[in-house]
Amino acid sequence: MTGWTLPQPMQRALELAEASAAAGEVPVGAVITRGGEVIAEAHNAPRETSDPTAHAEMLAIRRAAVALGQERLTDCELWVTLEPCAMCAGAIVHARLGKVYYGASDPKGGAVEHGARVFEQKQCLHRPEVYAGLGGARAAELLRDFFRERR
Repeated sequence: MTGWTLPQPMQRALELAEASAAAGEVPVGAVITRGGEVIAEAHNAPRETSDPTAHAEMLAIRRAAVALGQERLTDCELWVTLEPCAMCAGAIVHARLGKVYYGASDPKGGAVEHGARVFEQKQCLHRPEVYAGLGGARAAELLRDFFRERR
């Protein structure tokens, strides 16, 4: 598509993923918006925080809930560079995020279009709209480079 540019929230999520890699964390970035305004953002930080749950999505969801003073983020959108894992997909459900945009697919650890397919389970209490592939090539490149350097 000529002239098409990546939406700003995904551009920012990719910048956060780059910052994550620079900090020695797996390069994943997340941004939460509401009405086009950034409410919260984060990058992976499990090593930095000694917290295995400190995935970009989890941190962004926590920050958005605090910023808005509510646990339900129904009118918000999550922009994340990698397909959410089962833990993050569960948090997305509980936060009632309205839309999820993600970049790269994750056949090993993803739980949206792979693995557990959390949003497709009959027990799932909420199903956000999901849009995959935005910025996927750049997100996948960041991940490949990160892991190649560590082998």
